[in-house]
Amino acid sequence: MTGGDFQVPAFVFIGKDMSLIDIKNLVFEYFRRDDEGNVDEIVSAISDVSLDVEQGDFIAIVGENGSGKSTLAKHINALLTPSQGEVVVDGMDTKEEELKLSIRKTAGMVFQNPDNQIVGTIVEEDVAFGPENLGMKTSKIWNNVDDALQMTGMSKHRNDSPSSLSGGQKQKVAIAGVLAMETKCIIFDEATAMLDPKSRRQILDIAKKLNREKGITIVWITHHMDEVMTADKVYVMKQGSIAMQGTPMDIFSKPEIIKECGVVLPKLIQYINFMAGQGLLSKEEVSEINDEEDLILLLCNKFGNENKGDKPYIYNKNDEENDDLSQGLLLNDVSFTYNKGYASESVGLNEVNLHIKKGEFIAVIGDTGSGKSTLMQHLNGLLIPQNGNVFYNGTDITDKDFSVKELRQKVGLVFQYPEYQLFEETVEKEVCFGPLNMDISPVEAQKRAYKAIEAVGLPDTIYDASPFRMSGGQRRRVALASVLAMEPEYLILDEPTAGLDPVSAYKLLDMLRTLNEEYNIAIVMVSHNMDEVAEYADRIIYMDKGSVRMDGQVAEVFAKNIDNDNVEVPFGIRLLNALKNAGADVDVSCHEQLDIFGELCKLI
Repeated sequence: MTGGDFQVPAFVFIGKDMSLIDIKNLVFEYFRRDDEGNVDEIVSAISDVSLDVEQGDFIAIVGENGSGKSTLAKHINALLTPSQGEVVVDGMDTKEEELKLSIRKTAGMVFQNPDNQIVGTIVEEDVAFGPENLGMKTSKIWNNVDDALQMTGMSKHRNDSPSSLSGGQKQKVAIAGVLAMETKCIIFDEATAMLDPKSRRQILDIAKKLNREKGITIVWITHHMDEVMTADKVYVMKQGSIAMQGTPMDIFSKPEIIKECGVVLPKLIQYINFMAGQGLLSKEEVSEINDEEDLILLLCNKFGNENKGDKPYIYNKNDEENDDLSQGLLLNDVSFTYNKGYASESVGLNEVNLHIKKGEFIAVIGDTGSGKSTLMQHLNGLLIPQNGNVFYNGTDITDKDFSVKELRQKVGLVFQYPEYQLFEETVEKEVCFGPLNMDISPVEAQKRAYKAIEAVGLPDTIYDASPFRMSGGQRRRVALASVLAMEPEYLILDEPTAGLDPVSAYKLLDMLRTLNEEYNIAIVMVSHNMDEVAEYADRIIYMDKGSVRMDGQVAEVFAKNIDNDNVEVPFGIRLLNALKNAGADVDVSCHEQLDIFGELCKLI
């Protein structure tokens, strides 16, 4: 289901041209305490922020991790109270304690992780929770629940347990819970960060339709810059202040400034800027481009050759006949079912066959629930196949003489939020923990720790620092260093860039590429970000309903899924394939952006 499939009910209509959110000179400070609980310093999270949002606006707030986006959002619905300045929502001052319930009814919030705000045992009970707490009449509660579930396309799941839903479906339930309270404003705090591309599009479509057809004000916080293209106004935050504000085009016209704020241009804007700079597009042509499809059509008409078009491209495949199956990780007909024999039974893996070799950089893609994480946990023995076999260098990992402990040293697994794996009081102790449990001497463990910390790009000044007082990006690097210190041959990462701003994400991916190229460590990375996959991976494993739907070179897998709504094929790859089909002489095996730019230059 897409956002266009739901019907908008009649329980709310909101006019425009009225100020809904008025923030003046907002300052928010908090105490940071040491391990003994003493005040260590006063941290300024928000510094002199002012903004005015009219009813019916769709505004976007972007910025690097720690810039103050979520802190600002929590002031809008009175989860936080200003240290200085004022926040007025629909005429109500958030400092007034007796008004906070009304403020939260007016400005509802959808968080990044839907599990953090779902409380009901079944969907309809969860959606009813908010209006019940507002004291609405029973008949009105259930009318609102019916309408909210219809709006979000979740009516058929009303009696399901939230635990049985995908991440995207859970976010829809969270949105329905806010809508049922007859809210005037919905704050989406990175609500698409944990979702697959299809679910991300659906949630954004719902937000746009609520804004467009019902006048509900949308505050959209995101790291995905393509999501802000149609916003009325964009606010760019840096170090607790608003560094830039304006229409999307105003913001995107200053790429160097926004980069300093941890923000990158949407891919469409990057391609337009490059091609205009190379003389491939005139100013008049640029002014006619509203979206990616406009640019593709324009270039195909301009550079295509109908006499040469639509010729199939033959991809060069690896010679599997020379594949040494006795080396690496080999999965042979592996199947795994959760809750086998119970009503809640679900397939995790279904007859999966894969061979993963040292030195590869592999991306594993697929919808939420497709089996990606289940596959990852089979690679280092956290899960054991119920059917089939997993081999490491030719030995079945279930053999009685095989050391699973040794396997986990060679196949390091980093979870989606690796900072949750941290537990030691200093960085040095954290990174030394793994080697010390391998019966390595303290001196050797320390050497490995220092080497790993250097490899992930952290300074030696942090050895004695607490990992819990670092930024999110730094904690993620510490977690990676703790795995690298065990000197793995394979590094398995489940959504390594989830929740990171684009600049931090690319720094992390650059580090993984260095580990892959200089240390010959195989990288197997689960990702929902197809631009990252195209830029860094050499091979894609596409999972679907527990099975391997496709396994091949990056450009090949994407090219074969251009018409697949479940796969968000990167713009550059779609563009090259469209040009090839139109008869242009371009190499569609390219998938990294610089290589694609090189192919486009050939059109001049």
